[in-house]
Amino acid sequence: MPIDIDRLTEAELIDLNNRVVARLKFLSQMRAHAHMLEFRIGQRVSFQPDGQPLLTGIVAKYNRKSVTVVTENGQRWNVAPVFLRRAEPPSTSVGASAQIVDRPGK
Repeated sequence: MPIDIDRLTEAELIDLNNRVVARLKFLSQMRAHAHMLEFRIGQRVSFQPDGQPLLTGIVAKYNRKSVTVVTENGQRWNVAPVFLRRAEPPSTSVGASAQIVDRPGK
């Protein structure tokens, strides 16, 4: 059913615009959520920030629009799920283990 926007009042056009924007935001959030579900907490992932080398870390937390990744050197990054890739398992070397510890109050 086509909408003849030439016959809408200003208030109706504003309402229509608000509905369109809300729907587009919802669709974007659903796509981000679908990408997010491709990864599990504790899974090794990699991503490449602008101007930096490839970083590898472990998914620590799901956020509303991003995923928190703890890198091998202990940094925390909030990354949009579309930028994440599954990472290869780490090479096993003596003393090379990563562990995520959830501290109370954080």
